[in-house]
Amino acid sequence: MKAGVAALTAGILGGTGVLLFLIAFGTDYWLLAMETCGIFESGNSTLRTGEAEMPTEVRKEILTFHHEGFFWRCWFFGEGHRETIWTFWYTSQAHPKFCMHGYLFPMPIALGPFPHPSYDTTAVYRGFWTAFIMLAVAAGLVGGLLLVCGVPFVSPRSYKVGGGFLLASGGLFLLLIFLFVVWKEFAADFQKYILLERSEKCLDDVPMHVYYGWSFMFAAAGVPLVLLSGLLFYLIGRDIMKSLE
Repeated sequence: MKAGVAALTAGILGGTGVLLFLIAFGTDYWLLAMETCGIFESGNSTLRTGEAEMPTEVRKEILTFHHEGFFWRCWFFGEGHRETIWTFWYTSQAHPKFCMHGYLFPMPIALGPFPHPSYDTTAVYRGFWTAFIMLAVAAGLVGGLLLVCGVPFVSPRSYKVGGGFLLASGGLFLLLIFLFVVWKEFAADFQKYILLERSEKCLDDVPMHVYYGWSFMFAAAGVPLVLLSGLLFYLIGRDIMKSLE
């Protein structure tokens, strides 16, 4: 009876945590940023600034919103919008919105000839980030599948191994969050990273605001749930195996 209640609790926690991981992985709001450098040409995605077109006039500042995740890096212009993170909400975003692939998130993709002026030396994180997030999601899904196969207490080994996979998934996401925080707070040069090839054309004192996004918060919320669920399932499986000996 006690094992059944513990398994139900662990299942609810684990299911919720893995769902949060999948949302964090599939949505593109790990990083939110706002800046006022200039505007893009819709045809070739190059920058048009007042300094380039009107040398004798003052450059017109256009509020630009950026958000990105594992799959996409997007931006849209917010002229007339309030400078608040709620502008990033789905129903509040201005159109049109421009996106580019961001599979190597969270490091910038070098555009044009290499080395590009906006190339970030912290790009060493790139490979680790891609590998860890894929492994973390895969471990969570495999662990959930093994636990489903173990219900109702038919295969205690599935409980034990499934709990181990959930612990691995939670540990990897915890490592991802740690790397992301270190990168954002200490390593990244956002003047180059957010503006990419525009960094050479924008003023050094361009106002820029960078925030943690919804995807980051979903991942952070899922970590303790998955870790607790994995630990409970591991202990349940171990106790059942001992009782059968």
